[in-house]
Amino acid sequence: MRAPVLDPELPVLLLRTDPNPFHHGTLGAIRSFGRRGVAVHADLAGRPQPAAASRYLRSRMPGEPSAARPGALLARLAADAERIGRRALLVPLDDAMAIFTAEHASALAAHFVLPPSGTPRRVADKAALTDACERRGIAVPECHRPGSRDHLDELVAKLGLPLIAKWARPWLLAPGARSTTLVRSAEHAERLFAAAGDAAGPLLLQRLVPPGGDWFYQAYFDGSGVCLFSATGRKHVAYPEHTGHTVAGEWVHNPKLDELATGVAGALGCRGVVDLDFRYDAAAGVYRLLDVNPRLGAQFRLFTDGRGLDLAAVLHLDASGRAVPPAVPRPGRTLVVENQYLRRALRTPGALGRFRELTASGETAWFDRADPGPFFAMARASVARVLTKGLK
Repeated sequence: MRAPVLDPELPVLLLRTDPNPFHHGTLGAIRSFGRRGVAVHADLAGRPQPAAASRYLRSRMPGEPSAARPGALLARLAADAERIGRRALLVPLDDAMAIFTAEHASALAAHFVLPPSGTPRRVADKAALTDACERRGIAVPECHRPGSRDHLDELVAKLGLPLIAKWARPWLLAPGARSTTLVRSAEHAERLFAAAGDAAGPLLLQRLVPPGGDWFYQAYFDGSGVCLFSATGRKHVAYPEHTGHTVAGEWVHNPKLDELATGVAGALGCRGVVDLDFRYDAAAGVYRLLDVNPRLGAQFRLFTDGRGLDLAAVLHLDASGRAVPPAVPRPGRTLVVENQYLRRALRTPGALGRFRELTASGETAWFDRADPGPFFAMARASVARVLTKGLK
């Protein structure tokens, strides 16, 4: 089976204002488009950016984008388009830019081909998402918004410890701040509530669904809401543990979850690429929706099918008017984020020995023999970060 050919006349501009230098999803997108002969340009916040060392990146725009001033960002993107020299497919890689792209589509359309946008703010805002799910009967963990210190104490007693605390608008957090936290004490909950006046608020408290059944679903919906590609996977290792993103994942065929998640995404009005997290609640016998990301999930390369088709390629095919063939599932395929897995392995007996097993049927997020630059740049940045923290 041959991989479908992408239109080489449609370049791509990747856009991200989250300055995280270890965002492996950015590298996945660069490689996915670049390997298929598409010119890849990137406008990324943060330095260093190890992903920018990829041989598949045609150019990185000078300076850094910021979401703080929308007018300035629109002008910057217009300048980016002029540098590229033709209309490019604009691909947002974080929630802030997915929202920005959707809400400024009329201005951006003069310079870019845009992905279907749906309602990214409604699903990225965790308070709005919870409300939307409850109205539609979509199973989510029990969730409350403390309105006062006394109310906070009542909710901690009601939900029990440990519990989950989330910021409703995580894209407004300061760089490096955690959007989701496992709270083990009332004092910790009080410290978080004291900061709830931050723009990223309000603070949400959720009952902890016992871990062990963590799943994710990624899909692409065209502009009319038709699902063109979907897949389900298991999250074997997360960072931070219990609340974080996938560090080691596996493609696991789960028809029940796929049908459920496709219906959930459709009910929420999702369009384009979506990334949903679920946890199976064994006591209730249901999958509970934990999170929705209206963009490429960082681990999207896990779902590379038997044709070599992944969600980035599906997005490009649809944007260029080319047909998207049916997916050829590859259950058992894995993806491991090496630097974060190593961090866990150093603290967990036996974890290092599983690394070879986990990578035997898939790929690593950073290392690629044909494109080694980002791996070594990531290693240098990791060492520099450790040394910097050690000197403080």
